[in-house]
Amino acid sequence: MFVQEISPFHLAFPVDDLEASRRFYGGTLGCPEGRSSEQWIDFDLFGHQIVAHLKPRGDSPVESIENRVDGHDVPVPHFGVVLKWGEWERLAERLKNEGIQFVIEPYVRFEGQVGEQATMFFLDPSGNALEFKAFKDPTQIFAK
Repeated sequence: MFVQEISPFHLAFPVDDLEASRRFYGGTLGCPEGRSSEQWIDFDLFGHQIVAHLKPRGDSPVESIENRVDGHDVPVPHFGVVLKWGEWERLAERLKNEGIQFVIEPYVRFEGQVGEQATMFFLDPSGNALEFKAFKDPTQIFAK
């Protein structure tokens, strides 16, 4: 079941450089900035609250693995937003124009099948993996 009106989620994640994060999330992704301190920055990620928390280099890293999905190695953990198809296309084009290096280039997966979706993966300056996707039919977001 796809719900049009949803509550915003909150996600806190580690970064090793707040200014690089500010440029990436605020500039490259266009996320408005909320409150901040010397240790964290709030961003509005398409209506959701994400918080970049400073975690100095040298602290234990977050373990990353990859799972095969549709012939691609998907980085885990990752986070992102499900956008409308046109929004996703505009973001993909903007990121290409910004010279973002993709972990998985923008493409359509499960084409012609239930759950057909556009997806792309890339990393922020601290190495956090992000996925942005859009469903051809938004009612199929949880379809099996």
